[in-house]
Amino acid sequence: QVQLVESGGGLVQAGGSLRLSCVASGRILSRYTVGWFRQVPGKEREFVAAVRWSDGSTKYADSVEARFTISRDTAKNTVYLQMNSLKPEDTGVYYCAARSNLLGGTWPPPRSEYNYWGQGTQVTVSS
Repeated sequence: QVQLVESGGGLVQAGGSLRLSCVASGRILSRYTVGWFRQVPGKEREFVAAVRWSDGSTKYADSVEARFTISRDTAKNTVYLQMNSLKPEDTGVYYCAARSNLLGGTWPPPRSEYNYWGQGTQVTVSS
């Protein structure tokens, strides 16, 4: 089992920055991919970014490329999402999720294959 706890959300003006944290416990994540997703009411949860724990490989959604940075701190078992140049359309509940790489398949894995999820943290960007 993997437990994930997000933090760092809040209210920020457009153009501002936030850093989200996702602390993992229960298992060492060396064989996992950790992703960030976001959701707004009435819409599906969408992929934001992912990092492969073993080698630090990253992938971003086109909408956040060059503005967001995902990283991991192996000593703290923590994944970060640094969000810069925030826009109102970045508003939503942000979730981190984990999925074992031993399952194989494409990388990053699709949303449906992540089997551990945090409770989410709200990010609101005002215009």
